[in-house]
Amino acid sequence: MKILKSQIQRIHALLPTVIKNDADQKAALVQQYTGDWNKTSTKDLTLNQANELIVRLGGQAIKYENWAFFDFKNGKHKYILSLCLQNGWSVFSQKYQKEIADTYRLSEFLKSDKSPVKKPLNKMTSTEVSKLIYVLEKIMS
Repeated sequence: MKILKSQIQRIHALLPTVIKNDADQKAALVQQYTGDWNKTSTKDLTLNQANELIVRLGGQAIKYENWAFFDFKNGKHKYILSLCLQNGWSVFSQKYQKEIADTYRLSEFLKSDKSPVKKPLNKMTSTEVSKLIYVLEKIMS
């Protein structure tokens, strides 16, 4: 899972000024946590790698709250999954060996100012879900 904006902010707040102001030292730190010498930005860290680094720097890990839990018995929720795929909001699943809806991206959208309803999908009323569907359909247009 990708790093959260709040994790990037926390890392930058916790980093010693000497490392924060030295691109080479910062890149080395990222490379150490990713195990990949081609990755040099905190944006390259995963959620778990970022939390490890935050704790190592003396901070408290940040828990990710997924707002895109689906009720697969709900037809409107299944339609939202379809809209995600149609909008290109997809990731490849090793488990299913195919593209599936990117629920992380949907969750971040629901938390953003672009969402018509700022709350978790499974806590939305039928009317609120309809508003979300309307916006997702407009994104496709």
